[in-house]
Amino acid sequence: MKIAIMGSGGVGGYVGARLAKAGHDVRFIARGAHLRAMREEGLGVESPRGRIHLHPVEVTDDPAAVGPVDLVVFAVKLWGAEAAARQILPMLGPDTAVVTFQNGVEANDMLGAVVGRERLVGGVCYIATVIERPGVIRHTGQMARFVMGEFGGGRTKRIEAIEAAFRRADGLDFEVSADIEAAIWQKFVFLTALAALTAMTRMPIGPIREDPDARAFFLDLMREVVAVGRARGVRLDPAFADERLAFADTLPAEMKASMAHDLERGNPLEVHWLSGAVVRLGAEAGVPTPANRAAYVALKLHADGRPR
Repeated sequence: MKIAIMGSGGVGGYVGARLAKAGHDVRFIARGAHLRAMREEGLGVESPRGRIHLHPVEVTDDPAAVGPVDLVVFAVKLWGAEAAARQILPMLGPDTAVVTFQNGVEANDMLGAVVGRERLVGGVCYIATVIERPGVIRHTGQMARFVMGEFGGGRTKRIEAIEAAFRRADGLDFEVSADIEAAIWQKFVFLTALAALTAMTRMPIGPIREDPDARAFFLDLMREVVAVGRARGVRLDPAFADERLAFADTLPAEMKASMAHDLERGNPLEVHWLSGAVVRLGAEAGVPTPANRAAYVALKLHADGRPR
């Protein structure tokens, strides 16, 4: 399978490296120092599930140079997603599928408006990765779960082809969801709270879950997201937030959301599409979201990153 990785950061770099190692024709789209390092030294993955070093790497900053592919893995930060969506158009052939591994619950609407909703395959990933330094991706913990599904459910030839490609790669736990919309919201529940608290406190999950006040606030954040999703017709169990809190107790104590890493590095934040989206969607549905509003207010002034 010919696969383009649009956004070769933590998630895209990890997925692309695993797929390339499995023998697929993978083309990475990157920029800046990360692009230069990949061209000169290759792409490395530091992971408890096995180290990888790819060299040489098929990498470019120009999607038009790649040409049509079978699959685009779209893993761009949300603040750059609309521009990136237009850039992938030269890589779309008649049967190209586009799978999104982005945060939030609004990314597919934005992407579908540009490339066509019929091309989209829903995606969710549970993995803690970061660009350790240009050309090197660091993966924390054993979790590397990737969920995909057709919007509307059902198994198709293209989802079966994607499943076969991902299952061929080591270090990727793959499953097909019959309700990918609910799966996207399930991640949104947990990630929004994790991103908000690890960024606000500048602490990893370990101290947060051990402190009674922080733990209670974490649960409040998740319960609000569940309430908003249910009000919008998403199939979420009312007790889902409590289940996710128990899940948080199983994670490596040093885990932080990528938004916390972005804050530390002075990068732009996805807060408008996480805590901000909960507040906005909650207002539309008539659901109060005071905890997420507090998180949004605390972080929105950092949304554009530090001046360069």
